[in-house]
Amino acid sequence: MTASELWQWDAVDLAAAIRSRKVSSLDATVAVIERMHAVNPKVNAVVRDLSDEALAAARVADEAVRRGERLGPLHGVPVTIKENVDQLGLPTINGVVAYKDLAATEDSPPVANWKKAGAVIVGRTNTPAFSLRWHTDNDVHGPTLNPWSRSRTSGGSSGGASAALAVGIAPLAHGNDYGGSIRYPAYTCGLAGIRPTMGRVPAFNRTASVERSPTNQLMAVNGPLARKVRDVRLGLAAMSGGDARDPIWVPAPLEGAPAATPVRVALCVQPKGQYTHPAVAEAVRKAGKALADNGYVVEEVEPPAFEAACQVWRRLVFTETRHLTYESIEKLGDAQARKSAGLWLQLQPDLSLKEYMQALAEVLTHRRAWAAFMETYPLIIGPNSGDLPFEVGFDCKDVQTFRHVLDAQALMTLVNMLGLPSAAVPVGTTAVPDAPLGLPLGVQIIAQRFREDLALDAAEIVEAVHGITTPIDPAW
Repeated sequence: MTASELWQWDAVDLAAAIRSRKVSSLDATVAVIERMHAVNPKVNAVVRDLSDEALAAARVADEAVRRGERLGPLHGVPVTIKENVDQLGLPTINGVVAYKDLAATEDSPPVANWKKAGAVIVGRTNTPAFSLRWHTDNDVHGPTLNPWSRSRTSGGSSGGASAALAVGIAPLAHGNDYGGSIRYPAYTCGLAGIRPTMGRVPAFNRTASVERSPTNQLMAVNGPLARKVRDVRLGLAAMSGGDARDPIWVPAPLEGAPAATPVRVALCVQPKGQYTHPAVAEAVRKAGKALADNGYVVEEVEPPAFEAACQVWRRLVFTETRHLTYESIEKLGDAQARKSAGLWLQLQPDLSLKEYMQALAEVLTHRRAWAAFMETYPLIIGPNSGDLPFEVGFDCKDVQTFRHVLDAQALMTLVNMLGLPSAAVPVGTTAVPDAPLGLPLGVQIIAQRFREDLALDAAEIVEAVHGITTPIDPAW
């Protein structure tokens, strides 16, 4: 490839080439910036252009290579950062007009870790107001479009990150996941990503006016998205360093003990209570067959107490939204955020303090049951979303539609309550009238706590058999 085509390279290849001086970080960064300027106006994924800062950082990175300095795993590699985490000197807008001037005085741990690893940040990506929707749009920056189809959502809340990757803006993107906000955008845009184990990647925003809520502390994580699974692995390793600002962080090894072979996999095509579209069900079975053909033992099996466990996530998250977040959404959020949050709350009656504490205690019951289940099945394959990528406006339509959305997202949100790692990986496409190249399909591969390595190993196999190329052709 010519220097101008370096935007198409994977992060793993770029890091190795920069380290060996086969290419320069400056050339790679220039190529990504040129690509960003060419295609971003069509998708509105990157909402803060950091080209000047990135070019300066790339020159510093190349000088470090020339001096023979010790280099980090992402040295000189262009990346993007989601606009809901602190980045020194920049506002943590989080899709809210009132936060346009909320400047960060320090880097959040994920940003700090990627900088330590040598990453070059080319821009910050869009997110819905308060990062509380599965669709990315706000009154600050407007909507982020899905490169596969403008009528379909790019996902949320990391929709800017996913759309940027899908059109070739950097090989790695930062995201975070409280109810599927890494895995769902990866799914809608045909990408890979990982929701790490709770405690794997440290988190902290100095700009936050209050401490993280109980469910946020139990369920919300930061993690990477990429076009290739191996880049997800590299990005996760670089993001996982400890940080004293987050006492939840766990110094667990990135590679665990060898799994007993053959690895048994539970195939959850349509868990009881989950809506699953036929094309999605077929994608789950294809992923299972890819593993079965490569030495895994794959069995269709129902996970424990699925419907009851899903209800715990909903009861806790909706209750906290009602009492801790909704006032701010009503006061500062845009009309879409208010409408979407209002539909949430119509679907879940308020809990008393006693009921909330009982639901919080029940988290451990379900985590224990799934831990026992996963002693037999260390990996679980199921839908990210049980439906095809939703049409734009889906989460602001009416209560019936939102109930369907929740039923389709059941396994995805449940994983957050369980605190488990889960890798998203694409599994081909399905034909629909409003998407000339089809819509991407995909699955999630859930692993035992702190066994992201096993999930990513399996995801690489599925990718090799069924992975897709995102629509980064010249049309974009």
